[in-house]
Amino acid sequence: MNNTIEKLIKIAGEGAVQFSEDAILPHIGNRNFETPMRPMAIVRPQSGEQVEAIVNYAKENGVPLVPVSSGGPHYSSSSAPSVPGAVIVDLSGMKKIISINRRFCMAVIEPGVTYGQLQKALADEGLTISVPLAPKINKSVIASLLEVQPRLNSVYQWNYIDPLRCMEVTWGDGNRMYTGEAGGGVRDLNKQQAQGKWQINGAGPMMLDFCRLLTGSQGTMGIVTWASVKCEQLPQIHNIHTVESPSIKKLCDFTFEVLRWRFSDELMIMNAAYLSTVLAEDVISKEKIRKQLNDWQAIVGIAGKEMLPELRVKQLESDISDIAKKLGLNLSPQRKEIEGADVLGRITSACVGTHWRESYSEEFAQIFFVTTISKTEFFVNAMNELAKNAGYPVKEIGVYIQPQHAGTSCHCEFLLPYHADNLAQVRELFFKASAIFSEMGAYFARPYGIWAKLQFEKDPLAAKHLKTVKKIFDPKMIMNPRKLSTATVEVAK
Repeated sequence: MNNTIEKLIKIAGEGAVQFSEDAILPHIGNRNFETPMRPMAIVRPQSGEQVEAIVNYAKENGVPLVPVSSGGPHYSSSSAPSVPGAVIVDLSGMKKIISINRRFCMAVIEPGVTYGQLQKALADEGLTISVPLAPKINKSVIASLLEVQPRLNSVYQWNYIDPLRCMEVTWGDGNRMYTGEAGGGVRDLNKQQAQGKWQINGAGPMMLDFCRLLTGSQGTMGIVTWASVKCEQLPQIHNIHTVESPSIKKLCDFTFEVLRWRFSDELMIMNAAYLSTVLAEDVISKEKIRKQLNDWQAIVGIAGKEMLPELRVKQLESDISDIAKKLGLNLSPQRKEIEGADVLGRITSACVGTHWRESYSEEFAQIFFVTTISKTEFFVNAMNELAKNAGYPVKEIGVYIQPQHAGTSCHCEFLLPYHADNLAQVRELFFKASAIFSEMGAYFARPYGIWAKLQFEKDPLAAKHLKTVKKIFDPKMIMNPRKLSTATVEVAK
């Protein structure tokens, strides 16, 4: 047992530190073809004070830290170390829902709180929260928001990082602080809330929005130990509809028009390969569902909340149907013949058991980035052409287009399932497609692995400023080192 492990045990307790091979194995990442790196140990703090002590020890002794708050399997490389000797700071045990305020639709939660846990607690108060597409059952809400995973109802996303608001963070320099309006008061949530302050405004303290330094940073700036999130009224009526088309262009036009009028709640586009993967439980049901689907479908959710729910749903269904008809499309209720496929429940609830991405393939690679709805057709055509040239079956490529920030941009994702026999083929396709998409204007807003190099090489000045800011908040460079780096990523063979 080395000095670092002994110190971590002294800070967090003997049962909170693990360094056996069985405990470490799930944290040796190899997603999107990066070289796996073995961490030294895993520490599971239970409070902000313990996190602060861990960071200060790491700063003084040059120990790399990798913060993690979701359970495995981990799909992004940000939760795996990129340097040897790192310590995983696992926050998944911090599961307290600190407060829920029905009047202001706010909740304050710790990083280990999952979507399933939070949705259940909010429902008891007549609230809910916007979610990413069918999250893992053990996906941390705070991790999802810090990663800026796309929300399903972009109409209510008033800024790019909504619904995330205030946070408590321990920066890489060891200082712990509150961000947003919470940073303007005493550092005690109970006292602030007793004064009627519910951590609603995320900007601040003063004129600086510290929240922007943490979102998308992949744990390279600091460790968040609680956050306030904006919630929504729980719908009294919630219907799901589909609009099908053999052409992606028509659905893009439809989506743009619906967003322009702010008519829908959930709104997204998927091809048959992606939607059948989300809905299916196994390979057999996946193929059965896929045969009933058109090449492309837009999923449209319409919710009626407290004020005149029936009237709202009826009117929106009529208006959205008119938009579809003008484009030669039809708005249809969820098709009952899709056996066992509860579309609404599947896309908005935490995925119990094996996550849908793993339900029919040994492994998969993902390529995702931010673009505009009008450009997605060109990326889809380019992906299909690259796949054909590489000998990869185009029909197996899943495509998911999710509007973000009230439709000003969209998340464009390609899912590439593979097995051991075509790993090299998919690996080559992944790197080639990533580079070509970057040249076409794809913005890798969540730059994992090689995407960091592709993105920052297009804007050297931004990369320079990012390094300057990191040196201010993490002067010893201990927080998840080599992430968000223009250095060449070592690729797994």
